Amino acid sequence: MQRVMLVEDDARLAALVKEYLDEFDYEVDVVTRGDLALERFRATRPDMVILDLTLPGVDGLVVCRQLRQLSAVPILILTAREDSFDEVSGLEQGADDYVNKPIQPRVLLARLRALQRRGAAATGSDIVIGQLRISRENRAVFWRGQEVAMNSTEFKLFLILADASGKVMSRNDILVRMRGIEFDGLDRSIDNCISRLRRKFNDGGPERIKTVWGEGYLFSPSAWE
Repeated sequence: MQRVMLVEDDARLAALVKEYLDEFDYEVDVVTRGDLALERFRATRPDMVILDLTLPGVDGLVVCRQLRQLSAVPILILTAREDSFDEVSGLEQGADDYVNKPIQPRVLLARLRALQRRGAAATGSDIVIGQLRISRENRAVFWRGQEVAMNSTEFKLFLILADASGKVMSRNDILVRMRGIEFDGLDRSIDNCISRLRRKFNDGGPERIKTVWGEGYLFSPSAWE
């Protein structure tokens, strides 16, 4: 299921878009103000953004620029503004597509699917979360533009956690995926490896790889700015 953040102050239109996309396995989160969009994005880390331009609080072009500075997430601008200047500005601010209202729901769906395909082709097998990028093909991790050295075990564990970003992974789940064995209640290798990973990212809090007591570990998607 693809998570979409819809930034739209027209409640009726937002409800219609949400209802339609829900039928096609899109989970739509509606934000009604421009000045709330960035905070919501950090908290939820959607896969795609549909963005109006005329918004209360902060103009959509500003929101587009803020989002693009934060992430490579696909952004589709959906607006009633028909001025070519706005279209050029939106694309220059980092939007991937610009569509005028009104639009048929099936056309909007086709645009979103096209963005998904382009995004998959552009990133290949990479995972991109904020300023973190993980290359499966090259078995490399880049944090704020700098490569982070990891041995094979550290990389495998880090990839498992990142793949499950936003979900708690138990020690048993991690061990099964890493070695094909179940957790016996005594093995501390996962804990030790996570401690090493935290040091590599100065995660003393910890905020990026959190311990959820009694459950396991959580790779926090909002902490990789």
